[in-house]
Amino acid sequence: MQKFIHITDTHFVPPGNLLYGLNPIDRLALCVADVNRNHPDAAFAIVTGDLAHKGEMEAYAALKRELDKLVIPYHLLVGNHDDRENFRTTFPQAKFDANGFVQYTLDMGEGVTGICLDTNEPGKPWGTFCEKRGAWLKATLDRLGDRPVMIFIHHPPFKVRLKRMDDISLLDPQHFIKAIEGRRNIRHLFFGHLHRPIAGAWRGIPLSTLRATSHQVALDFVIEGRIPGSHEPPAYGVCLLEEDQMIVHMHDFLDRTNTFLL
Repeated sequence: MQKFIHITDTHFVPPGNLLYGLNPIDRLALCVADVNRNHPDAAFAIVTGDLAHKGEMEAYAALKRELDKLVIPYHLLVGNHDDRENFRTTFPQAKFDANGFVQYTLDMGEGVTGICLDTNEPGKPWGTFCEKRGAWLKATLDRLGDRPVMIFIHHPPFKVRLKRMDDISLLDPQHFIKAIEGRRNIRHLFFGHLHRPIAGAWRGIPLSTLRATSHQVALDFVIEGRIPGSHEPPAYGVCLLEEDQMIVHMHDFLDRTNTFLL
């Protein structure tokens, strides 16, 4: 069995600032401490985008200081709130494809390859997956053949029926869909962006996301206009990968509910 940690939407701001009444730095620090305490045996952590709220250098520097406290390796994606150049400067170990997108593969163990994708469109809240990014994904899948893969992406390429979030998801997923069409080796799709615990399947692919370490999006299927925010507790995912199954436990790491023996 291989264990890894899924974290998403850290939304860092420069130190000394709050975001929607919360301190994203403190929230991630508590997340990192919880992971170090309870899951030092995990192979790695992966953060699926929106690392900084406005892409400032100071925010990325603060994020790096906190992530470097992890006792396990970590991998990063970018989201719509991120700035690729500031990200590249702060995280020189980050991997990019030949076109400068934050796209790469990683060995996840258990004979599985992770494929990490970039949906950032500078200055836009929605996601883009252009022809060049699609070509990279197709070539990568072709190269891997029948090897099992898991895909990590920030914007979901489908609707979840939360209208305001669907309006700013991956608006034109045609190049993504074309690249994955007919593939039977995609075992799971992990994503971020929605700040909600969601699981299901799309085109036969199991999928999941979870609440952010920062603020959340309220569960509302009707509201239009501004996105409804929430201070629901943050979470991270404990992902257990085996040859014949993939299990994701969503852990509300700040929950202090009393526990007892049943």
